[in-house]
Amino acid sequence: METPISITRTERVDDIPLLLAQMDRMDIAALLDKHFPMHGNWQGPGLGQIVVVWLAYLLSEGDHRLNSVQGWAAGILLTLSLCLKADGLRGLDFSDDRLAVVLERLGHDADWDAYESEQGGVLLRVYDLQARRVRVDSSTAKSHVAVAEDGLFQFGHSKERRPDLPQLKISLSALDPLGMPLTTTVVSGERADDPLYVPEIRKVQDCLGRHGVLYVGDCKMAALATRAYVAAHRDYYLCPLPSVQMPKAALQALLGPVWAGGQALEPVRRPAEKATGEPEHIADGFAYAVTLAADCEGNRIEWQEQRLVVRSLKQAASQEQALEARLGKAEKAIAGLNRRGRGRKRLDEDGLRGAADALLEKHGVAGLLAVGIARETRTAHQRAYGRRAAETVTAATFTASTSRDADACAEAVRSLGWRVFACNDPGLGLAEAVLAYREEYLVERGFNRLRGKTLGLTPLFLSSTTRIKGLVRLLGIALRVLCLVEFAVRKALQEEGAKLDGIYAGNPKRATARPTTEMMLVAFRGLYLNVVSSDGTDRCCMTPLNAVQTRILGLIGFPPTIYQGLEIQSGKLGVKMGEP
Repeated sequence: METPISITRTERVDDIPLLLAQMDRMDIAALLDKHFPMHGNWQGPGLGQIVVVWLAYLLSEGDHRLNSVQGWAAGILLTLSLCLKADGLRGLDFSDDRLAVVLERLGHDADWDAYESEQGGVLLRVYDLQARRVRVDSSTAKSHVAVAEDGLFQFGHSKERRPDLPQLKISLSALDPLGMPLTTTVVSGERADDPLYVPEIRKVQDCLGRHGVLYVGDCKMAALATRAYVAAHRDYYLCPLPSVQMPKAALQALLGPVWAGGQALEPVRRPAEKATGEPEHIADGFAYAVTLAADCEGNRIEWQEQRLVVRSLKQAASQEQALEARLGKAEKAIAGLNRRGRGRKRLDEDGLRGAADALLEKHGVAGLLAVGIARETRTAHQRAYGRRAAETVTAATFTASTSRDADACAEAVRSLGWRVFACNDPGLGLAEAVLAYREEYLVERGFNRLRGKTLGLTPLFLSSTTRIKGLVRLLGIALRVLCLVEFAVRKALQEEGAKLDGIYAGNPKRATARPTTEMMLVAFRGLYLNVVSSDGTDRCCMTPLNAVQTRILGLIGFPPTIYQGLEIQSGKLGVKMGEP
């Protein structure tokens, strides 16, 4: 007689073992427990273990809501217990009340700064990362929340849409070349960007414990006080100068020798992506040195700065197209002033010229288009009518026409695409500096992930300032996980000279040498852990890994046993299959 076999429990494993193994390699739980100790009466798993489970849910499901984690965890308790080697886990250990306590603790600034500094040092050591270049930037996140006087969400300037929504501001430093966050700071949304750079750089210096690092930022980092701080602490900076520090007239004076042929330009070429390709000519420029002096922390310092005057070819071409479009719109709009018809007011000469000048200013082409006003006089004889005597009436009409000033247009075109960068690193050449700044998207990509589908900071369902800080910091840890998985795989593929296929939906043969973590995590969907009961004995069975999943694990540096070993470990733990 055959022994009946039944499946008593099924858990969808997906990418959970991979994520938990990655966070274990990063030592997240142990460091969190060290810097965020819980009260002596706290029962169940510590803060670190709760956080890594929450992060696994967040990265796998793309949902940071507190009330969703308990039900999810209850459905995969066996998987969590086996991966974490922790017996007695309950779904209640991940209730929204407990997660709220976690956010309260993560919202404490001093404890977080200490954790973040040590966490950065651990990751640099484990992944053998050379901290030579750090990017610093800030961004905003908007949400439909109530504005409180002492809250993080305030109305402020932002490049994002919906200026009617309050926002918070996140300052972030990211390590090149992987874009991994080193430090994060959350401030209220009305704060200016300029004062955020020095505190963020100071936190990075505490984390790295060394000098000679190049800090790269946008024009808001170019404040003299920020540059003086970096120079005074034996570090380097690279940032473009804003128009306030490099006015248009000053830039034109620098370019005068270029037009006269007295200043040679150095070409900047981007290395070819393929061995058989040719380097791409992307910019031209020249450098000159200046001496600066400023007060920093009570001391007067003086340092040498090189100014890099650079013309981006693509930016110049794009701006030329935009200029041509503005000229066309201005010409069309001025021609429209001549149209006659019902509801259109006839303008006299002064009115027509004033309207044309306003259109030139509106489209930013004043001085490039010359406006001519033509006067046309018509004489008509009116017959006598009633008491009105016959008379001859003379009426004047005015029409506007435009012509392009060829010399002014040529001058405007050759002035497009130029920008001046400031750098105090004497060993950084023009080409290297341009290529370094061009990778600013690395830190922007981190902000996009924070606002994107996987991490999805907004919409927010929290009102406490401390908890909002805690959530942003939790997402900052998740961002580190994404960056490091991606870095490990791309580095391994580069060393092999290979590409990864099987991760594009609908096109399994398509391969890439730069896969994203999000794409690779999707490849693990559909893996299950089944508890099979036969003859009174329970046994765990895992869905076999396919070739793509095994390949991804190998590239990250994990053995397939982080999945297959769940079957073996299940016999060693007395795992409760249900909630108490």
